[in-house]
Amino acid sequence: METAYSMLVTGAFMAGLGGLLALLLAIASKRLYVYEDPRIADVEEMLPHSNCGACGTAGCRNFAEQVVGGTIEPARCTVNAPEQNQSIAELLGVAMGDVEKVTARLACAGGSHVAKMRAHYDGLGSCAAAAVAGGGESCTWGCLGLGDCADVCDFDAITMDRHGLPVVDTAKCTACGDCVDVCPKNLFSLHGISHKLWMACRNESDGDIAEAACEVACTACERCVVDAAPGLISINNKLAVIDYAQNEFAKSDAVERCPTGAIVWLEGDQIIKGKAAKKIIRIEPLPVFAEA
Repeated sequence: METAYSMLVTGAFMAGLGGLLALLLAIASKRLYVYEDPRIADVEEMLPHSNCGACGTAGCRNFAEQVVGGTIEPARCTVNAPEQNQSIAELLGVAMGDVEKVTARLACAGGSHVAKMRAHYDGLGSCAAAAVAGGGESCTWGCLGLGDCADVCDFDAITMDRHGLPVVDTAKCTACGDCVDVCPKNLFSLHGISHKLWMACRNESDGDIAEAACEVACTACERCVVDAAPGLISINNKLAVIDYAQNEFAKSDAVERCPTGAIVWLEGDQIIKGKAAKKIIRIEPLPVFAEA
């Protein structure tokens, strides 16, 4: 009898405790409730769910929150088609915005047909591994050609050409920055497509040494500096450097007298070299230990 009474009291206590906790949770839910605009879920559903970060946010969910909050424009999503971003703008009743296309650029043109092969690398097929093993086969400053950038690109925007150089498809590139992060030589950077004047080299060796290692290396001859608008191009660490803060003054004639074609003018994915640039017709790789 006593055991049954104890069980009854215990059951009543547990039921009361459960009821009290449920009441407290209900009160807390009411007081701590944070309203979420249902349009956030709608916008998130219209995004690519790639979470690439190219828009500058922490991911598609955060992007949706900021678009709905009015702190970012739909056009900032460079993975979506413009039509999809326009649909987001119409849903929210805002302007889509006008954001300049940004793409990844490679500061190297030293493929196997122009860069002297100083060694033969036989190891793990990764740029990161080759960089540790003596810096690669050719120019110490140049592309290693093993395609880590192409492997990491989720948008198939990078392919390797027959000379072992990455080629960026501007139309597919979302400027997510993965290639920038993975390149052990820091050869990739993100640029607006209005940056048409481009230095396709990062070799900071003396001019003769640079050209001996790669036929298309910058030799710091300063001809581009003379031909460009004042202050647009300067020589820094034996390399021509473009000041894109003055991009409005950039003109294609700054490339005309470059003797190696290291500095180029870009029209979309077309690379235009100056008239003075040496003509490279070789298609086969240079031999290992090639003489300068």
